[in-house]
Amino acid sequence: MRAVWPLGPWVGLALVISLGCESAGAEPLRIGVQRTGTFAWQLDVIARHGLARESGLNLVTQEFASPEAGKLALNGGAVDVAVVDWLWVARERALGHPIKFYPYSSAVGAVMVKANSPLKKLSDLKGRSLAIAGGALDKSWLIVRAAAERHGVDLARDANLMFGAPPLLYEKLRQGEADANLNFWNFCAKLENQGYRRLYDVREAETELGLKEPIALIGYAFSERFLSAHPGTIDRFLTAVRRADQILLQSDAEWEALRPLMAADDQATFEAYRAIGRDTVPRRSIDDEEADARKLFKSLARIGGMELVGPSQELDEHLYYRPSAPEN
Repeated sequence: MRAVWPLGPWVGLALVISLGCESAGAEPLRIGVQRTGTFAWQLDVIARHGLARESGLNLVTQEFASPEAGKLALNGGAVDVAVVDWLWVARERALGHPIKFYPYSSAVGAVMVKANSPLKKLSDLKGRSLAIAGGALDKSWLIVRAAAERHGVDLARDANLMFGAPPLLYEKLRQGEADANLNFWNFCAKLENQGYRRLYDVREAETELGLKEPIALIGYAFSERFLSAHPGTIDRFLTAVRRADQILLQSDAEWEALRPLMAADDQATFEAYRAIGRDTVPRRSIDDEEADARKLFKSLARIGGMELVGPSQELDEHLYYRPSAPEN
């Protein structure tokens, strides 16, 4: 098992950018964002429409090369908010780090292979190289691994694993240096439009583990300490992001403005990004999200134990953040 990270250590070099004008009275909020992630699209909408300024905020972003770097930055206090997965937040809470989670997207990736690959099912990955976007605790990897174990396949033992940043491992598959790639949804869409196919979808794994509806596996994370020290700040931020979501749901022109950030190679990929982006905006109540997350967590704990979910066997009842402002 090996990790592959570009540009040296995980944390890499952070590029600090202020979104919008630093108007008098605007409170700075430090945001960690993955350089190739879709959160950057949402932040762009917020900046161009002045949504943060209207909420009395000055968003200062720090760009990172990988999700793991963002998690380290959040834990280290270098950023106030980062988009991460709830399984990581659950682990952190079980280890005594009081971090809260609010849903961002229900989009999930897949295990991708070349169109002519002999691999047809998860068990075919035995003895093969599997490149996994993110780290060894990435939510998609843990969910796929748990689903595979239900079929008697231990991918952690039987496959040759490498971990790294999403764009790097996307290229590993294209260059033939990996037999399969478990990657984020936007990279899967790019691969599909180049003729690659899905060996196994993370959504399929969720279903096998007992979910009837998709949940938001990734979301905004922030510490309880920050919430206490800055009352109302996160609610104002969430108001801005919900307004950005509404703009993206309603305006095709807005997606055209995002094209430079989206890195869509062709019209088909662009349209896939837009369709999936809209379809995976969370629309359910926090109570419904938490109820299904609790079911999934129990399944993961039952199958994989501490190795998959950490020291807790139950989802922390205080994991999800409930804004005081209306969720609309």
